Amino acid sequence: MRTKQQWVDGLHKMKPNLYMGGEKLGREDERLVPTINVMGTTFDLAAMPENQDLLTATSHLTGEKINRFCHVHQTTEDLHKKQDMTRFLCREVGGCIQRCMGVDAVNAIYTVSYEADKQNNGSTQYHDNFKKWLKRFQSEDLVGCCAQTDVKGDRMKRPHQQPDPDTYVHVVEKRDDGIVVRGSKVHISEAAIADEILVVPTRALTKEDSDYAVSFAIPGDWDGVKHLLTVHNYRDRQYFKKGFNAGSCDSYVIFDDVFVPWERVFLCGEHQHGGVLALLFALFHRHSYSGCKPALGDLLLGTCALVADANGITKAKHVTDKLAEIIKVTELGYAAGFTGSALGKPELYIPGAGFRPYGPGNMIPHSIYCNVGRCLTGEAVFHEQEILAEIAGGMPATFPYEGEFVNPETKDMAYKYITRSQTMSPENQAQLWRHVGDIAISAKGGCSNYGALHGGGSPVMEKIAIANQYDIDERRDLVRRIAGMTKD
Repeated sequence: MRTKQQWVDGLHKMKPNLYMGGEKLGREDERLVPTINVMGTTFDLAAMPENQDLLTATSHLTGEKINRFCHVHQTTEDLHKKQDMTRFLCREVGGCIQRCMGVDAVNAIYTVSYEADKQNNGSTQYHDNFKKWLKRFQSEDLVGCCAQTDVKGDRMKRPHQQPDPDTYVHVVEKRDDGIVVRGSKVHISEAAIADEILVVPTRALTKEDSDYAVSFAIPGDWDGVKHLLTVHNYRDRQYFKKGFNAGSCDSYVIFDDVFVPWERVFLCGEHQHGGVLALLFALFHRHSYSGCKPALGDLLLGTCALVADANGITKAKHVTDKLAEIIKVTELGYAAGFTGSALGKPELYIPGAGFRPYGPGNMIPHSIYCNVGRCLTGEAVFHEQEILAEIAGGMPATFPYEGEFVNPETKDMAYKYITRSQTMSPENQAQLWRHVGDIAISAKGGCSNYGALHGGGSPVMEKIAIANQYDIDERRDLVRRIAGMTKD
């Protein structure tokens, strides 16, 4: 297992292929430091003895101790711990922990590559390729990100029907030594600071879409890969630093005729498995959301409670009701994910067939509960921000700049006129309002809220999965029996 510094040293050795604001950047750019600090906690905290049970695991491939973010879930306990690890770490950094995309892609590809080989009757070696890649990923404690979302073009047309075939990542050439791919994956969180980019399809595919049924892994600075980068940092503070300064970044990852050797290819043309891989990554990622979104609920609840303290309205009934709303959604989302873990099996829901054994025996969380939890908490994101706005009032939107609290001419007056509570120091009240401004009305706050709504799939996608997978006919029969009806 690596230290944070060893990981950072590796980033600094990568070729510069990040493009932002008209510049070409390396990963040592100081604007990436807040993002790196977030990811770095997954190394720092995993090294602490008190966190070993939660943040590390034993590799089923090598028997060695590894970071749990590199682990393939073998038991329902592994699923529980992944969920709890995510909630724990998100609370530590004040938001998304960033590394869950990698572990969710690892588990999805591990499962589907096995099934693709089985269907191909041994003519492909996708699963062996992936296991060899995974051993190095685990032993070197690498950071992975998942590149799934394609540009998509005309949403009413399938990939092979697009006027521009590059609107979905696809294979443009097959060679004896590998494949060449072209296209772009967009909204790829933390790709700029990942050691490896894991690529999976974004949707169900037909036979005519076979060139788009491709999965592989390549280093983030691989030849032909370009990142169009956006960085999301809070406003710099000169005098009153945050307790933890979290940042994030996203890439439009462009594959400009990228060569991928066969040993890094895990699916190539098996359209039946392309859609399954897309859904299975989404399922694992929605399970991770049942850890991160409850953590966001914890953080928002604490913020609302402190704002109520600062405003002197802690005991007001409407405040109690609003805090209870946040608690309900937070813990229901966690409970859904926990149930999804507890009911996990090496089975996958197949439309028209129900749950069937799938994969080499690794554990898959129950899809209904993962989708219910993700949908419930995702739909609540902006309502919870509304709750914060109602309790806080207008103070965060017009709060004075830092300089007014250090300028001798304005310092005393600034503190005097922002003070509301007699039980919280003026200095702490000022820090609280700065924090609320950061999370609620800053550019990064807005990006985080969009991510909390759409990450892992927008709520409409979970609703489709819930309605398609839930046994509604069984409930129809239940009511027919009670009502004394017969089947038509």
